Amino acid sequence: MYTQRNNRRKRHTVLAAATAVLSVPFVTACGGEQAGAGADTGRASAVGATTGTAERSLTGMRWNVDSVTTDGTTLRAPVDSHITVEDDGRTSGRYACNHFRGETDFDGDRVRFAVGTTLVACDDEPRRSFEGALARALSLQDGALKVRVNDDRLTLTADNGTTVRLSEGNADTPLYGTKWKIVSPDSAGRAHLTFDEEEGTVSGSLGCNKVNADATVRDGHITVGTPTTTRMVCEDSLMKTEKRLLRLFDTTLNYRVEHRSMTLTSENGPSVELFAAT
Repeated sequence: MYTQRNNRRKRHTVLAAATAVLSVPFVTACGGEQAGAGADTGRASAVGATTGTAERSLTGMRWNVDSVTTDGTTLRAPVDSHITVEDDGRTSGRYACNHFRGETDFDGDRVRFAVGTTLVACDDEPRRSFEGALARALSLQDGALKVRVNDDRLTLTADNGTTVRLSEGNADTPLYGTKWKIVSPDSAGRAHLTFDEEEGTVSGSLGCNKVNADATVRDGHITVGTPTTTRMVCEDSLMKTEKRLLRLFDTTLNYRVEHRSMTLTSENGPSVELFAAT
């Protein structure tokens, strides 16, 4: 059980370790919508961590999770996994399929997270494996996660060798020129799109066939023309995904870019999540 320890929190502290507790879920239905959860008590902020002679602030910024290493195996983040700690101690982020939100408790050279999580099922194996590894790493109760900051990199290391590597990620990924991988359990990670500003096009793969079309971006919308595709025939699951993705063409899409993730929503219904390939 997570408990507050006001007598051990300090306003200026050097962070060197972290543990996390997963508490009451704040979404009980599948989907990406979030409802309020997690206590919201005022907390003192941790100002920095010392690496050599440098001090860096760990609060008030977003940290992208790059990888988790456990039992000698390193899992790269398959999606926009991140952790953000506000100056008042409020914490939010994403494992892989699920988001979390709660608060932090600073204690000298340590910090603990108490967060609630959504309950979205991970249908894609890489995302499911990564989410489980990261959630377990952040919820370690024995020992602590040692924090090390080096320029724009952050490393959390547990006594058992589990390591979480993160990097600063406050800026949004540009729409143009980025290879946006489409999150879909049926595409086996093959589906992706790239928008070309100079050519005014979008091109990529639908999981089986290559695709190309005109694309005009304006005022938060993307008008996509008639697609030109190759004519390969693949297994049923890939063709099913391809049919769904083709509904993103010959229409106008709403798009939203947030850091390394993007959501495309078409007028006729389908909504697709993408993330910037690394």
